[in-house]
Amino acid sequence: MTKTFDLLVLGDANPDVVLVGAPRRPAFGQREELVRHGELVLGGSAAITACGAARLGLRTAFAGRVGDDAAGRFVLDALAARDVDVSACTVDPSCPTGLTVVLTDGDDRAILTAPGTLPRTAPGDVPERALRDARHVHAASYFLQPALAAGLPELFAAARAAGATTSLDTNDDPSGRWEGLDAVLAATDVLLPNAAEARALGGTADLAEAARRIAARGPLPVVKRGPEGALAWADGAAVLAAPVPADPLDTVGAGDSFDAGFLAGRLNGLDLPGSLALAAAAGALSTRANGGTAAQPTWREAAAAAGLARNERIVR
Repeated sequence: MTKTFDLLVLGDANPDVVLVGAPRRPAFGQREELVRHGELVLGGSAAITACGAARLGLRTAFAGRVGDDAAGRFVLDALAARDVDVSACTVDPSCPTGLTVVLTDGDDRAILTAPGTLPRTAPGDVPERALRDARHVHAASYFLQPALAAGLPELFAAARAAGATTSLDTNDDPSGRWEGLDAVLAATDVLLPNAAEARALGGTADLAEAARRIAARGPLPVVKRGPEGALAWADGAAVLAAPVPADPLDTVGAGDSFDAGFLAGRLNGLDLPGSLALAAAAGALSTRANGGTAAQPTWREAAAAAGLARNERIVR
């Protein structure tokens, strides 16, 4: 059966106010400090992944919740402008859109989020037709959206029953507990943590061992290692991808662009090493500009940076 979309992304979408060159300790006492650069950009792990996937050529839809306010309209317009279908999004007039301030200092950053509509995002926000119409369903920011998280095992099971594959990027757990994941991991084909998240989920500092333990819980673990590349665990062994050289201007959203690259590779028929290489390239290239979406690469750009022999997408 022909599917309308290659990818349906579930989760968070909000404006990011990115301040570059922020002080490590902002001065209170009503003092004003100047930073090197500031920008209003599309944020949210799920939204950035959706934009990256569309940029790589996937037919992409997004389902999430925003407020009936200027921030919500900014989010929907930004997604649509990047060829992401937003017809499944919910507009909530009773709650403001979430908002994030990102304070960057070199390659490090602090993230402050007012959740707004994020905790209200729920399984009912995902239409059944959207699950049926996608080849793959991806969810992000698991711990910021408890209502959606509670129903995610059933949503993933429904997606699988309709012939789709599934993936999850939990992102960080602000509580530090990393609990309640067994049911969703059992319904997840690919888990996409960064190295710190993989170690927390695996309960060990040894990254390869952490990936092995995650694989034992069900999904294929694909671990983002930043400047060290990427690591997956499959068939009882680690699979590595070399880093793609980059001189990053802003690393916000690089992990989400990595996710988009990996999914684009898999959905275009690349093997695991090829998909890892494409993901590492997509993440690295996304750091060329401020914000998570401004420098996301095309398929040709990412494939060339990954050293793939075939720079054209596979025709479905």
